[in-house]
Amino acid sequence: MIKDPPLTIGIEEEYLLVDVETRNLAIDPPPALMELLERKISGRIAPEFLKAQVEVETGVHQTIAAARDDLTGLRQALSEGAAEFGLAPVAAGSHPFALWGDQEHVDKDRYNALARDLQAVARRLLICGMHVHIGIDDDDLRIDLMNQATYFLPHLLALSTSSPFWQGQETGLMSYRTSVFDGLPRTGLPEQFSSYSEYRRLVDAMVGAGVVEDATRIWWDMRPSARFPTLEMRSTDVCTSLDDAIAIAALFQCIISMLVRLRKNNQRWRVYPVSLVNENRWLAQRYGVTKGLVDLGKGERVPYIDLLNEILELVAEDADRLGCVAEIDHTRAIVERGTSATWQLDAFQLAKTNGADDEQALNAVVDMLIARTTDHPATEC
Repeated sequence: MIKDPPLTIGIEEEYLLVDVETRNLAIDPPPALMELLERKISGRIAPEFLKAQVEVETGVHQTIAAARDDLTGLRQALSEGAAEFGLAPVAAGSHPFALWGDQEHVDKDRYNALARDLQAVARRLLICGMHVHIGIDDDDLRIDLMNQATYFLPHLLALSTSSPFWQGQETGLMSYRTSVFDGLPRTGLPEQFSSYSEYRRLVDAMVGAGVVEDATRIWWDMRPSARFPTLEMRSTDVCTSLDDAIAIAALFQCIISMLVRLRKNNQRWRVYPVSLVNENRWLAQRYGVTKGLVDLGKGERVPYIDLLNEILELVAEDADRLGCVAEIDHTRAIVERGTSATWQLDAFQLAKTNGADDEQALNAVVDMLIARTTDHPATEC
């Protein structure tokens, strides 16, 4: 009999720190800011690779409602602390106009090694993502679920897209962050493994060859966490809207729960060739939820909402059991009104229509991002 995994949930978010007057990034925030934040949310916040970035992580929670309360508090504490220094956090996959060449990385051994080893590929990591951890305490089950859940990663990415601009230019992509991150080695969709032992043999081979220090240097869109007994989903942009972030995290938790339930009934999700899933990954990166993805079972491209409705039906039993029906239903609202990428493009065009030049219009995008990052009304139940 298969033991039910805990399916606990934890969320990590990365943010950009901007100067509220210039709207540009805070290239070298005062050390007193991190000292203040450490006092306010000790152990829950840390600098990221670049000085203009910070990362927060929730605790381990049994319910998405508890994770929401935690993440709300973290965003609020960060916003209040940053405001004391004339700064504000922005939850977006990229900054609308900041230049990566102007940025400085944090002086820590790990980050110094990354800068040395990866050079410009690392220096241009002016991007922010959201990672969701689901507690699965069985090593082989974690690998089996990773193999199956890879299919759904493009669907989650599409819902999260928040990086349509790069260095002041419209990229034509809803998630340009994905393109930037793909410049690193050991990124993209995870490989397929027959067991946890096979996965460990790969990690050990890389460590033995001296190409990585440990498994934390494997940056796939989903991976067995090297720090916790969790499956870590890493494919998504950070969401400007906290409601959107919680909806996507809840949906991922429900998908994993659904796959566990199928397994208990001697069923499983079909594992598709990575090349096919990659096509959907590209469509999600390019269009977000505005165009269709390929239904790999049918072999045809269909509207995104059709695929989402199918997934929501598949996980309805799990959402009810996990107490997150309202949260996952919010994903339909994301499709209807657009992701953060849509908001950013609309804000830019509205400013231009009202007579702004490009610089003023990009500033308007930043203003919108600042406001929406800290605006987190409760999800309706």
